[in-house]
Amino acid sequence: MKFAVQWLRSLFFVFQIYLMMPIIGLAFAPWAMFSRRGARVCCKTYSRWVFWTARWMVGIRCEVRGPVPEGEILIAAKHQSFLDIMMIFTALPGAKFIMKKEILITPVIGQYAKLLGCVAVDRGKRGAAIEKMVKDVKAGNQDPGQLIIYSQGTRVAPGAKKEYKVGTGVLYEQLNQTCVPVATNVGVLWPRTGIMRKPGVAVVEFLDPIEAGVERKEFMRILEDRVEAKSNELMREAGFDPDGLH
Repeated sequence: MKFAVQWLRSLFFVFQIYLMMPIIGLAFAPWAMFSRRGARVCCKTYSRWVFWTARWMVGIRCEVRGPVPEGEILIAAKHQSFLDIMMIFTALPGAKFIMKKEILITPVIGQYAKLLGCVAVDRGKRGAAIEKMVKDVKAGNQDPGQLIIYSQGTRVAPGAKKEYKVGTGVLYEQLNQTCVPVATNVGVLWPRTGIMRKPGVAVVEFLDPIEAGVERKEFMRILEDRVEAKSNELMREAGFDPDGLH
């Protein structure tokens, strides 16, 4: 019975957040079309709506930990569901994402991604995609801000293993910027697929920065070690054992 009630609450929650997406998007469109700030305010307004309704509808409380980076910096994050995107974006003052190009044709999300200056990547052409990604990021029309890349390239379910892609290392090397790793446990409560949402504390945590100048292979090792260790710790805090004992 308890499961059924939570599932129904989750269904209503999911329905209303997708209903509100075009409503809020259209409400801000006249400002967002002519101002990147307007687009940013729109996306943060929508995210805060999701956080607020998640708390009282399905019992998910969102929490950001660690010093929030500012200025031009690279953010290399763990990605488990749509929720960590919103939490990281809302926490940062000038966030923009590196994302798969298919998102550009997604209603509302695609249009706002363009307005925010996000960088689209063709994941099917690895070498060319990395080269174009670096070129687009360096392009003169890119506003300063925090560039977010998901180092595993996609959402990864809690407990699942997936390699860290070299594109993050190439970008770190080419931009010569400090990189801030980000860990999360949101997939335990808000899975990458399905309706069910579980009550608890969803966390994204900004970790100790990796300064510019570290050799690429060593950078990738440090990044993966830090993100995976902290993410595993956060998932255990949420009641999930990433080693399979949950």
